[in-house]
Amino acid sequence: MAGTFVIAQGGGPTAVINQTVVGATLEIRKRHPGAKVLGSIHGVRGIRDGNYVDLSAIPEDRLRLIAGTPSAALGSTRDKPDAAYCEVILNGLKKAGADAFIYIGGNDTSGTQQILTDAAGGSIAFVHAPKTIDNDLEENDHTPGFISAAEFVAGAFLSVDLDFRALPGIYVGIVMGRHAGFLTAAAAAWQLDPDSGPHLVYVPERAFSAKRFIDEVREKLDRHKRCIVAVSEGVSTADGKALVESLVPPEKLERDQHGNVKLSGSDLPAALERALAEGLPGKRARVDALGYMPRGYVGAISAVDAREAFDAGAFAVAVAGEGGGSVAIQYDGSKTVLKKVPLKAVAGKTRHMPDDFMQPDANQLSEAGMAYLKRLVPEKYKVGKPFV
Repeated sequence: MAGTFVIAQGGGPTAVINQTVVGATLEIRKRHPGAKVLGSIHGVRGIRDGNYVDLSAIPEDRLRLIAGTPSAALGSTRDKPDAAYCEVILNGLKKAGADAFIYIGGNDTSGTQQILTDAAGGSIAFVHAPKTIDNDLEENDHTPGFISAAEFVAGAFLSVDLDFRALPGIYVGIVMGRHAGFLTAAAAAWQLDPDSGPHLVYVPERAFSAKRFIDEVREKLDRHKRCIVAVSEGVSTADGKALVESLVPPEKLERDQHGNVKLSGSDLPAALERALAEGLPGKRARVDALGYMPRGYVGAISAVDAREAFDAGAFAVAVAGEGGGSVAIQYDGSKTVLKKVPLKAVAGKTRHMPDDFMQPDANQLSEAGMAYLKRLVPEKYKVGKPFV
């Protein structure tokens, strides 16, 4: 294959997604001298509109600089193409003379590649390269972007726990994650000792009760003189409704352009602050949403994450040569390995945090959950244990 490769980025930016673009581009230059590499601007929209940047013409030193830069250098999109949209994309790829299309992203991105594969009938190789801070792709031990975001979250909660030792009170940090709790769980990765926060961790995999939340915060506050809480923005109540829907009147809910309830808006922090004020009156409490900060923070780019993202891009080129598929990052018990898996094994599916990562009778991580996090997010800083 020495013709034309198209590369695009989809979904939320991360600290290392550009490593995957550059890893693929440089591998194409090595394997297929003279091949054209087109970067689609703003994901599949660029293919639809014929809007590309010629990555073939960019010097390697500039590409390497881009690789180490957070966010999506090609621009991204939240479009979720259906069959009709995919037909437009397929026509755009044919017009560009594409022999292979490498799309870097998460669940929806892999789903797009599956639809395109079925429609193209083998005329183009479609490859999905993994990317998501949610860490929720099937067939993957972990995904590029997660480790860097997890380091941010772990550092943020270590820092705020130290802060609240000095001035005791209640702190609730809301972490991204609609359906999977891996990133929220990372809040516990750098705990100093059993007395350290987060003292409570609430993930989407478990039903949330506002009453139980207040009771548990009260108990931890009595025990530790402070209570640090990590809450996933995607937690839901027993009836399956997002927590924000249960706490905020329908007419006051924030919604996105598709009409979906915004999990990371201002509604959830305000609702939790109100719940704490009513349930624990007189207690010093603060609720913050970490928002987008963890996913592309320049001060928390993991070297391991960057290398794996780059290698995933390079491996995607080999997968293209085999007709397409999805790149998976797996763990063989001693090291991380890259494997090709069928698109259908990943497309549109969500990997949830395993049940045994949480203690069965408490909203805290289990030994299995902590072991997983410490393998991926080992302690980065040495701090002394405070006297209080």
